[in-house]
Amino acid sequence: MELDSFDLTDPRTYQETDIHAMWRRFRAERPVHRHPETEAGPAFWVLSRYADVMAVYKDDDRFHSERGNVLATLLYGSDSAAGKMLAVTDGPRHAAIRKLMLKSFSPRALSHISEQVVQRTRRLLAEAVERGEADFAKDVAEHIPISTICDLLGVPEADRTFLLGLNKQALSSDSADQSAQDAWLARNEILMYFSELAEARRADPVDDVISVLATGEVDGKPLSEDEIVLNCYSLILGGDETSRLSMIGSLVALMEHPEQWRRLREREVTVESAVEEVLRWTSPAMHFGRRALTDVEIGGETIAEGDIVTLWNTSANRDELVFDRPEVFDLGRTPNKHVSFGYGPHFCLGAYLGRVEINAMLDALRTAVVHVERTSAPVQPVFSNFLNGLGSLPVRFQPDRQGLGQWR
Repeated sequence: MELDSFDLTDPRTYQETDIHAMWRRFRAERPVHRHPETEAGPAFWVLSRYADVMAVYKDDDRFHSERGNVLATLLYGSDSAAGKMLAVTDGPRHAAIRKLMLKSFSPRALSHISEQVVQRTRRLLAEAVERGEADFAKDVAEHIPISTICDLLGVPEADRTFLLGLNKQALSSDSADQSAQDAWLARNEILMYFSELAEARRADPVDDVISVLATGEVDGKPLSEDEIVLNCYSLILGGDETSRLSMIGSLVALMEHPEQWRRLREREVTVESAVEEVLRWTSPAMHFGRRALTDVEIGGETIAEGDIVTLWNTSANRDELVFDRPEVFDLGRTPNKHVSFGYGPHFCLGAYLGRVEINAMLDALRTAVVHVERTSAPVQPVFSNFLNGLGSLPVRFQPDRQGLGQWR
């Protein structure tokens, strides 16, 4: 199959193709690839090698995010949140808002949230293990990141299931039947929800991120309502999907690699090391993107001013020039400088929290489970050109009674 035949804008490509074999070909044959125009939008550049991806992540002088940072918005030509939401804001304004928000994302500030993550993970997994069979994705994994980010944002418990449903519609889908209008409506409902919550926090601030945004100032002036609402929106999307899909992907990988499961169970590898390999292996956010601010040469190709450049984490994380035996799932891998959280000025704000969540899940699994296997029920991949993973994972657990007893 010719490389030009792979349509990277079409979610079906990632369900019907061996994507790692595809990316090996791109890295070897055409690491800087000009993707042809499609019905989804204009032509764009595809970077598949680690070095090239890292170079663009670091370079906010020649590449910017303000006309989109994923294919959906880049191909559309603009992002309505540009200059307001951290992910699609560059320069001094980006740095100032990021500094304001970082106060809420330090390990010290998150210590209480981190303990809640551990307790919630143990409770949800214990309930699933005691039942014997469960859909790990829907019964366990999807409840942890959304609850954690909602704790951080101060979202009432009663609203969380509603937000989870909207979240899944906004970035991906469990079905190819969902329309672009469905996703647009879901995003707008999330925005309206946070607009109302921000107004309440402005009048009566508490100890949560929404209050920090609603009462914070940059250069002596309060943030606009759009900046407050859009950054809440960004946190709820980014804080849910990637951690959830990494957790689900971790269990798939452990079932497919029993020797690695044994190493984790028997404490031959640290959970911290295992977390990094899970992030590299699953690469839940397949790509991010930028636009060139000037003509730039990469890998012998000239990228013109205004061109769209996509950075494929899912390929960079298996680059043979960087990772020893990248096709091997190795929980003890070191070094492991994956790019699953991006890099540079837009490095994921919630990276520490994401690691806490995956750490809690892996530690809970090795404590509470002796053996796990898939049932005969079908799994369900997400339908997306941005996110990689499963929306359902029916499994059967063999419990570790002694381990479960430690939690009582």
